[in-house]
Amino acid sequence: MTKPLRLLLAALLLIAGPAFGQGSYPNKQVRVVVPFPAGGSADILCRMVGEKLSAAWGQPVIIDNRAGAGGNVGAEIVYRADPDGYTLLCSPPGPLSINHNLYKTLPYDWTKFVPIGVLALVPNVITARPDLPAASLQEFIAYAKANPGKATYASQGNGSTSHLSASNLATLAGIELVHVPYKGEGPALVDITAGRVDIFIGNISAALRFEKAKQVKFLGLASRSRSPVAPDVPITAELGLPGLVASAWFALVAPPGTPDAVVQKINADLVAALKQPDVRTKFLELGAEPQGGTTAQTAAFIKDEEARWREVIKSANVTLE
Repeated sequence: MTKPLRLLLAALLLIAGPAFGQGSYPNKQVRVVVPFPAGGSADILCRMVGEKLSAAWGQPVIIDNRAGAGGNVGAEIVYRADPDGYTLLCSPPGPLSINHNLYKTLPYDWTKFVPIGVLALVPNVITARPDLPAASLQEFIAYAKANPGKATYASQGNGSTSHLSASNLATLAGIELVHVPYKGEGPALVDITAGRVDIFIGNISAALRFEKAKQVKFLGLASRSRSPVAPDVPITAELGLPGLVASAWFALVAPPGTPDAVVQKINADLVAALKQPDVRTKFLELGAEPQGGTTAQTAAFIKDEEARWREVIKSANVTLE
């Protein structure tokens, strides 16, 4: 082989090399970082999808719970990971569309994550401790007005959808609520059942099992339509607060610079997993609406959600100390 031919072949291999590597993806364990503790909706739904992806790929998919700073700890881990598709982020809105509007600085650039797909949409439900002297949202508002500065609400953490939703409730209803932040949905729900906090506006998928066990009670659903898993729970519009609408969602994203071939491969397998009847059934039983969509649709969705939550933050004048 002549020297020019050898140089040409070497150049072609350099160009084609990444494609060859991507064609075999995945050929080892994949880590999915969930930026909140085990037990919450993010953890539950991401684990379900992780199991399906593991089966499709023939490789382990490990869920790594990394809570802290409203999801920023886990998000930073993925942001700084190698962009090879072996470390992914499965996250609710916070790190991807909310936190940059609340924190002065972030250890990552939210705009540079590579969108893969949306797992599900989950409406937020207003959950109360079982012994709260209020059986409806209207009664809770009356209770809060009669006890200014004493009514408390739990959240998944500063800047989370539960924090913003409760701030929005206080603004719309003209009441004063005391914020008690937790490191995730699971710990917040545990303290609601123990009666340590009055209410929690969180995902119905995580709260449902506690409500069925009569460990909490639902005061209203922050959605535009009633949920098939809790059809007797009225929506906020029926309760006089049509402006209180909040749904959480869970999206899968990759580190900046992840090759498009890898991203499209993950997207295709994620969409296929979400279409499987058992996954759809389990999601719907939890009050989660399976999504999917293309990577472009996911990017547009996250952009729209960022604008919506930015307006909520502005109108409720939410700040982090």
